[in-house]
Amino acid sequence: MAYRLGIDIGGTFTDATLINETTGEIRIGKVSSTPQDPSIGFLEATARILRQAEVAPGEVEYVVHGTTVATNAIIEGKIARTGFVTTAGFRDMLEIARQIRPSLYDVHFEKPRPLVPRNLCYGVPERLDAQGQVLLPLDEDAMRQVGEALRREGVESVAVCFLHAYINPAHERRAGEILREVFPEAIISLSSEVAPEFREYFRASTTIINASIRPVVMRYLQKIEARLREAGLAAELLVMQSNGGVFTFSAACEKPVFMVESGPAAGVIAAAYLGNSVGYKDIISLDMGGTTAKAGLIQNGTPQVTKDYEVGATAKSGSGRNKASGYPIRTPVIDLVEIGAGGGSIAWIDAGGALRVGPRSAGADPGPVCYGKGGAEPTITDANLVLGRINPHYFLGGEIELDVARARQAIQEKCAVPLGLDVVEVAHGIVEIANAAMVNALRLVSVQRGYDPRDFVLVAFGGAGPLHANRLGAETEIPMIMIPMSPGITSAMGLLVTDLKHDYATTLIQRVDRLDPAAVEAAFQRWMHAGQAALAREGIADADISFIRQVDVRYVGQSYELTMPLGDGDGRPAPFGADTMAEILNRFHQEHRRAYGYSAPEEPVELVTLRLTALGKIAKPKLRQIEQAGAADITGGTAQKTTRPVYFAERGGYVECGIYDRYRLGAGAVIAGPAIVEEFDSTTVIHPGYRAQVDRFGNLLIRREEI
Repeated sequence: MAYRLGIDIGGTFTDATLINETTGEIRIGKVSSTPQDPSIGFLEATARILRQAEVAPGEVEYVVHGTTVATNAIIEGKIARTGFVTTAGFRDMLEIARQIRPSLYDVHFEKPRPLVPRNLCYGVPERLDAQGQVLLPLDEDAMRQVGEALRREGVESVAVCFLHAYINPAHERRAGEILREVFPEAIISLSSEVAPEFREYFRASTTIINASIRPVVMRYLQKIEARLREAGLAAELLVMQSNGGVFTFSAACEKPVFMVESGPAAGVIAAAYLGNSVGYKDIISLDMGGTTAKAGLIQNGTPQVTKDYEVGATAKSGSGRNKASGYPIRTPVIDLVEIGAGGGSIAWIDAGGALRVGPRSAGADPGPVCYGKGGAEPTITDANLVLGRINPHYFLGGEIELDVARARQAIQEKCAVPLGLDVVEVAHGIVEIANAAMVNALRLVSVQRGYDPRDFVLVAFGGAGPLHANRLGAETEIPMIMIPMSPGITSAMGLLVTDLKHDYATTLIQRVDRLDPAAVEAAFQRWMHAGQAALAREGIADADISFIRQVDVRYVGQSYELTMPLGDGDGRPAPFGADTMAEILNRFHQEHRRAYGYSAPEEPVELVTLRLTALGKIAKPKLRQIEQAGAADITGGTAQKTTRPVYFAERGGYVECGIYDRYRLGAGAVIAGPAIVEEFDSTTVIHPGYRAQVDRFGNLLIRREEI
């Protein structure tokens, strides 16, 4: 037998998914995360699931890991001591940053502190023009002096970003050679290798992030690899990238900036895979875990990808991701809106006497009050427990016994008494405030991007997602909600249903009507050869390699671009020619109208950046079909375990609800709300006026009752 193992580390739980490649059988497991050392939770989850499945370590062929270790290192400031080398006169680039702010009238706003302090930023005499021509040769003596100074300062990693190095990397490469001569122990990142695109601050920020987290990520991944090898796992080790693909541990150690959104990306990939498997191409994914909720959009089976992303920035009510509130990176990232609304998000009373929820989270340690592990502040999970929506005796399949009285007392003391309200009213208020924040996130990835959420299916997962999904669908008028099997580990499954990916980009600013097609094709061919070589080193056969070409395009004079795909996406793009330029113009005007409400076909258009993705296809597991429900069980039947009172505001209080065992629901079964469906890793709430139907793969499809 051959198996694949996915391990996804979240803020509260570490999830494991083990798939039998021969039978398609899926085994799942959860352990508490270990924030002080995430590798401990990783190894514990691995050992537990292999032991429970009675699988020998040598039978595992792939281990795919989703992690937030890179992001957490930046947010928590636990990065390597890093130096920055740039063109003379530009050492203050990080301090100046950009002339924008996330909140225009907030006089108390402070820009994020630069990841490299000013005393470790150095300018070296050299200069290229915008065409890459040398105006001033690199001063090699000065470069040596800088390398020696960085060595004396005790830096561990160095980022090099010279002006216009994206078009001519010669000076940066020579600077790297000199640094290796005078400071051989330093870890060096060159902007021309990490992010060869124009706009020097973005390129510098991306390179600095890569440099500052490389030692951290290297130590983390090397520790995991060593312990897995000690345990007898000789499997290929892969890491989820921010773009939804995977790459090897060694590639991740070289360019960790490509994995800053590793964990959240896996959930969107899983939602796309599930949707494609059952015929739904347009999806909004909602991943609500213990710490945060993430929303992403999938159109025509493909997740939306952005290149404008900031590490450490989060969405706030009424706005998108706040520009200039984090550190920008210029690598492809699945377009997500993330908010501090997870099961462990803490409810509190602000200075004005209003009830607030999040963004602080109880996390894995101590966790919600009801866990009985020392938590004292009420959370969304505590509120759902008081409302009767969570079974205190069946949390994680009964592994954890939840304390309802303690949860009720915490809400009473911390929130209800200060507000002068009943405990149940406040518990419902906590849930509704969290719902309002998530509705805003769903609208940010749809309406704000020019899409109507009513044209999409909501796929909700994460341990807490199914508790809130029905209500969110009603608020956004999304016609159908899909709850996959084992929603609490859906992100971990997403790790196992994607391909190897390598992204390349190069800036080439030219008007489309003046392009030299041969020069553009030559640039694409260079990246295709590089991608093919990288995938070949990772063991991918030529027949399983494909390429996706894209271009960033804008009207001449615009500051920002739209990314346009080239060809029909079959993975074998035709040579760039006159027909391709006509295709670019046509698609750009259409996309500009969709995104901004207007287009100007009479205006000149320019190409800005060429992008290429090299894909290495990995065989994917297939969803298993479940047995058909018998005639006696078509409305639940033997799947109903019991009843219990559950609070629903639309019914004015507690309602006696049927409680169903999801594992006993056959295909075709229909459950009318109000009802609760329980499984090992999550609970689904079906509101009054809605019904859930089970499809052939076991997914719950929730729709409004027809009147």
